[in-house]
Amino acid sequence: MNIGITAYGGYVPRLRLNRQAVVDANAWFAPGLKTYAKGERAMCNWDEDSLTLAVEAARDCLAGATPADLAALYFASTTHPFADRQNAGVLATALQLGEILATSDMTASQRAGTSGLLTALRALQGQGGSALYVASDDRKTKAAGTAELLYGAGAAALLLGSENIIADFVGGHQIAVDFVDHYRAQNEAYDYNWEERWVRDEGYLKIVPKALQGLFAAVDVAPGDIDHFVMPCVLRGVPQRIAKGAGIAEAAVRDNLHGGLGETGTAHALVMLVHALQQAKAGETILVIGWGQGCDALLFRTTDALAKLAPRSGIAGALARRKEETNYNKYLAFNDLIVRDLSMRAETDKQTPLTTLYRNKEMLTALIGGECTKCGTVQFPKSNVCVNPNCGEFHSQKDYRFADRTAKVVTWTADNLTFSADPPAHYGIVQFDKGGRFMAEFTDVDVGAVDVGMSMRMMFRIKEHDTERGFKKYFWKAAPQVSG
Repeated sequence: MNIGITAYGGYVPRLRLNRQAVVDANAWFAPGLKTYAKGERAMCNWDEDSLTLAVEAARDCLAGATPADLAALYFASTTHPFADRQNAGVLATALQLGEILATSDMTASQRAGTSGLLTALRALQGQGGSALYVASDDRKTKAAGTAELLYGAGAAALLLGSENIIADFVGGHQIAVDFVDHYRAQNEAYDYNWEERWVRDEGYLKIVPKALQGLFAAVDVAPGDIDHFVMPCVLRGVPQRIAKGAGIAEAAVRDNLHGGLGETGTAHALVMLVHALQQAKAGETILVIGWGQGCDALLFRTTDALAKLAPRSGIAGALARRKEETNYNKYLAFNDLIVRDLSMRAETDKQTPLTTLYRNKEMLTALIGGECTKCGTVQFPKSNVCVNPNCGEFHSQKDYRFADRTAKVVTWTADNLTFSADPPAHYGIVQFDKGGRFMAEFTDVDVGAVDVGMSMRMMFRIKEHDTERGFKKYFWKAAPQVSG
C-alpha cells in the first residue's frame, strides 16, 4: 500500500524580531554578535507558544475538513507547554477531532520531528487510515547569546494517508548516535551548546553521510536525482558540503530560511519540507534530514495531485504575514528575561478549576457554541434555551463550531487600565458571518489600526498563565483577517 503526504500546513508568528536591534542592544557586552546582525527571526507574541502554533499549522493543513478515517494525531516538540499532561490531547480538542483517536507526544530530541514522522508513516503502512502529524517549537534562550539570534518559532503540519497522495513516501533510514551537540536538562529553561567546530566536524560531517548512505542503499534513487535537499543546520555551509560529498547537486540544497525566520528546532525539517512542497512540481524528489543524537533521512516523491491540492497558507504565506519588531525590550519581556513590576492589577489568583475546564472543554478549547435545530439561530455559549426571542425552544441546540468562522468588529476598545502583557488591551464585540456574537479579546492588532467592520478570524491563544502552579489557560481570540 502506497502511503505519503496528502496535505500540508504551516504557521509562523506574525512578529519578526530585527536582529540588528538585538545586536545594538548588546554591543557593549557581546560585540561578536554583529556576525549575526542581518535579517530577522520569528518571535512569539506574549500569548503564543508551541501549542498555539501547532493549532494554527494544523488548521491550515486540514483546511476546515477533517478526514473521516483520521486515526491518529502526533505532536512533536521539545517545548511542549506541559510536561505531564498530554499536549496532543489538548491539540485534538482544540481541533475538534473527536475522542476516537490515538494521540501521542514526540519529544526529547531535535530530530523528534522526523523520527516521529517516520513512526507515523510506518504505522500507517500497517493499519491504514490517515494521521495528522504536527511539529512545533518555541525554544527559549538567554539574552545576548548567539542562540537568541539564530532560533525562531514556527510549526508545520502534514496529513498522512494512502489516498490523494501529493508526495509518496519512498523510504527512510535512521541512525542513533549519542552525539551531544547540545542539551537541556530536566527543569532547565535553556539549551547548553557545545563548540561549533566540534559539532560540525565530528557530528554533521561524519554522521549525516552515514544516514544518506543507508538511505540510498535502500531506495531506487541516486543522489544525483534529488531535486530538493532539506537539511536544517545553523552552521554555515554544512548542508552544501554534505550534499557535495554525497553526490547531490548544489542547486538542490534548500534555503534554510534562517534569514527571515530562524531555526525552529524540532519543527524546522518539516517547516522546510512544507516550504519545498509549496514550490515543487510533480515528479520531483525531496530528501529530508533530521538531526539530533543521530540522524534521520526521509525521501518523498511528489505526484500530479500536488497541483490539485486546494491552496494553503503554508510556510510561504505565514512568512508573508509579518510585522517587524525593533523593540528588543518587548522580546525580553515576552520571554521573561527581565523582571517587571506588573502593578497591583496583575495580582490576581489565576487558578483554573480543572472540573470546570473538563465540563466545558468543548466550549473553551474548541469554541463550540450552539445552533438551534428549529430556527437555525446560532449562539455562543450554547444554552438550554434558544436566544431567538421568536423561538425560545428548549433543548434544541446542536454543536456549532465558531473557530472556523470569520467575524466583523461591532464594538471595540483599547483599554490602558486593564492589565495586559502588551498594553493596551484590545477587546470588543464581534459578529460572525453566519450569525452569533460574543465579547472577544483581540490579538495581533496594532494601536490605532482597529475599526468597526474590520474582518477578523479566531485564533487559539494563551488566555492567561497561572505562574503559581505552572498552568496555562487557553481560549480563542479575534485577530485581523489577512486576505490572500
